[in-house]
Amino acid sequence: MLSGELNRLGWRLRELFRDYREPIVTTRREVLKYAGLGMGAAAASALGVPLNAKVEAPKIDTNDAQAPTKPAQTEVTDKSGKRLAAGADIAWTKVAKKAAPADVTVDPTKPAQTILGFGAAFTDASCFTLSRLSDNDRANLLHAMFGQDQHALSVGRIPIGASDYSTAAYSYDDGAADPELKRFSVDHDRDYILPTLRAALTANPDLFLFASPWSPPGWMKYSNSMLGGNIRPENIPTYAHYFQKFVEAYAAAGVTVRAVTTQNEIDADQGGRMPACPWPEEDEERLVAALGPLLEPSGTKIWTLDHNYNLFGRALDQLSRPRIRKYVNTVAWHGYVGSPEMMRSVKEKFPDVEMHWTEGGDDYKFPDYLTNWSKWGATFAGILANGPQSITMWNLALDERGRPNIGPFDCGGLVQIHSQTKEITRTGLYWALVHHARAFRRGSVIVASHDANGDAPAVNAALIGQPVSSSTVTATPNNATNSRVYHAAAKNPDGSMVLVLTNSGDAREVTVACAGLTAKVALTADSITTLRWS
Repeated sequence: MLSGELNRLGWRLRELFRDYREPIVTTRREVLKYAGLGMGAAAASALGVPLNAKVEAPKIDTNDAQAPTKPAQTEVTDKSGKRLAAGADIAWTKVAKKAAPADVTVDPTKPAQTILGFGAAFTDASCFTLSRLSDNDRANLLHAMFGQDQHALSVGRIPIGASDYSTAAYSYDDGAADPELKRFSVDHDRDYILPTLRAALTANPDLFLFASPWSPPGWMKYSNSMLGGNIRPENIPTYAHYFQKFVEAYAAAGVTVRAVTTQNEIDADQGGRMPACPWPEEDEERLVAALGPLLEPSGTKIWTLDHNYNLFGRALDQLSRPRIRKYVNTVAWHGYVGSPEMMRSVKEKFPDVEMHWTEGGDDYKFPDYLTNWSKWGATFAGILANGPQSITMWNLALDERGRPNIGPFDCGGLVQIHSQTKEITRTGLYWALVHHARAFRRGSVIVASHDANGDAPAVNAALIGQPVSSSTVTATPNNATNSRVYHAAAKNPDGSMVLVLTNSGDAREVTVACAGLTAKVALTADSITTLRWS
């Protein structure tokens, strides 16, 4: 009964908002705000899930809240020029009677999600850009990024065929209809994509790689083009075998794909300006039912949604479908539209579901592109407070003009590699990401942290009204965060604790409390500071 009502609701909403796909828009946020407009909240309401539902974390033994026994070591990035620089050790003292609440309190007795890691996307454009470096420079850069004794990135996303950040539009079976996939080949990727992935795996053999398609081959779609348009339902079984062949071909080439998402930005057509393919819920269900048995032998998991917070209602609906739930236990999120708290509504309804944050990034034209680490530190605090086990940014590397790019957006790379000089520049986003990657290693468990008012951070620029750009709506404007310090804390498998504090305002002193002890921490202006203690 409920499923039937939701199906009818979905069709009514699709009809109601069909015309919203037509306006000509120029920014990533404008494009994506039409995808699922209103449908997330409607479906969630039908399922009886409140938007801001709270998730009760599993309790652990209170002995795990033992007081710090050693000073906290610190690591700082700030506008004075420090980059992951060792700072002064911080001493702990007993909390005085009648002391005011600490600015940040860490509670190890309230655990949440277990961390998988942090990383970025190995797009065709990123791998091409990296391939233009000398062998030695490329190896050194990948080791610095992914080496666990260095900047400790440990997750990567692979497009299945072309994305908007490619040298050209391509699939693994281009040409006339080929229902038996006789032409299927990943030869395009053998030149620089697979070698880059293998080099990254050399730097970090435990690198977790997942893959996302932007479009099936054009001949599978009504449009006969990869640039927008839906797949013909009769081609879904063939497309499931296309996924399988991709996973098998990559495995044969030495790259294990541990998960696939059903579609990048599953409810966006992108106006026919780039590879894209919107999927009605019933067609995604058919794909999962066909794909699940094919991927079981390889152990490759299937993740759903791979789209914005505001589509949480679609995630709730899909996870309620038995044919999907049989093979899907993970939701992938983008942060371009909506707010991070929306992810918690899914966790409330399905506590065992895993979640990953799979895309976000910067606009290379922004004046603070190279220095906005505190903007992203605040954003990561909001994400981690709401359940994702990993954070994966968009392009790993692009040139100084955000290229190669066959799409309409102005995204920048995590690192910028100059097309002529080959100079490597690490961006503000890079420093924020590696701060968190070094702090929250695989297997660490996020624990509760709150400010003096009892508030956990929840950050998203869509609620603040910053000027819209192509890809930075997940970044919080500096003027919106100057008044507070953002925080995320975790407990490591060895029992030690870590806390990351982001201060985008002026220098200040804050108090941090944990298990009956307190410490005074001097935060420099526009900074990210990591504290580690045992």
